[in-house]
Amino acid sequence: MAEAFIVAAARTAGGRKNGKLSGWHPADLAAQVINDLIRRTGADPALVEDVIMGCVGQAGEQAVNIGRNAVMASCLPESVPATSVDRQCGSSQQALHFAAQAVMAGSMDIVIAAGVESMTRVPMGLAASLPAKNGFGTYMSPELQKRYPGVQFSQFSGAEMIAKKYGMQRAELDAFALESHKRAAAATKAGAFNQEIVPVKVRMNDGTETGEMHTADEGIRYDASLEGMAGVKLIQEGGVCTAASASQICDGAAGLLVVNERGLKTLGVKPLARVHHMTVIGGDPVVMLETPVPATQHALKKAGMKIEDIDLYEVNEAFAPVPMAWLKVLGADHARLNVNGGAIALGHPLGGSGAKLMTTLVHALHARGKRYGLQTMCEGGGLANVTVIERL
Repeated sequence: MAEAFIVAAARTAGGRKNGKLSGWHPADLAAQVINDLIRRTGADPALVEDVIMGCVGQAGEQAVNIGRNAVMASCLPESVPATSVDRQCGSSQQALHFAAQAVMAGSMDIVIAAGVESMTRVPMGLAASLPAKNGFGTYMSPELQKRYPGVQFSQFSGAEMIAKKYGMQRAELDAFALESHKRAAAATKAGAFNQEIVPVKVRMNDGTETGEMHTADEGIRYDASLEGMAGVKLIQEGGVCTAASASQICDGAAGLLVVNERGLKTLGVKPLARVHHMTVIGGDPVVMLETPVPATQHALKKAGMKIEDIDLYEVNEAFAPVPMAWLKVLGADHARLNVNGGAIALGHPLGGSGAKLMTTLVHALHARGKRYGLQTMCEGGGLANVTVIERL
């Protein structure tokens, strides 16, 4: 079977809600990343055989196949097809899996895997809440409710369940969150993100442009402190999680150009990384966010690897208890986790985060001269993707 290679990886810097990317239509923002992938490789745009785009809030400006709309807003010709994927927060990580599977099967040679989310313009949950409020029903079908009677699926409750299970206290979560900001701040100051970020114009929610380029993640709090975090209100009464120890609402897009051996020869480029292994499994949809743990165990077993074989990990910081539980159960080295900070500091643009984390992982492996990287994310419905890559 053919292999899948990543030959380009890029992302926008994250934008805060109503911040520096809030004026961008998400299709146009995603198009900026697509254009950059073509620029980085010097590829003929017509050679791209498909675009697979992750997006969670497929409503409003992100409706009607956001992937195809991004293609039509980009430098790619109309002949390039596209589809949109919803695996909740793992949507664009799944887009990478689909792209890799396509080129490994040999049905395609050159595919773009990408993701986008404008959480300013399409608020979280809108695709479900708006129809429900207007009499068009809910995703909770009668059979689903029969299987899970009286259950209201909630990521916030799931985070608290994990914290309780592993005996985590608020002070631990705040300390983890502070480290995320410190690592992200240090990485930004050192220029660690320079190679992966696509500069785009600052465009505010009212449509005004400042003339500046957005080149640094907007959510990093350079002055973050434990004292400041201690004053943040709890998300749930009696719980331990706060907004300070949760991922930030974020606008952003990211993408990866994926090819097989024929694609490498056609483009005449060198690969950045090889996709070594891919896993996706389902778990408890009520706890919801713990599945990265068994998914990683499953992936390592199938790949014939141990956690010690992995040089860097990107585990999405949806809530601090998620990567903290992952570290504890896997016996993983905290020093290798989210080395440039995570979503608590950098933001979590939902459907764009999978490609965003992989972009950061690819570049971090190169910057540090490391070999293997692993990425995993918690996802709505109790799902989790795991991807293992090898730097080339």
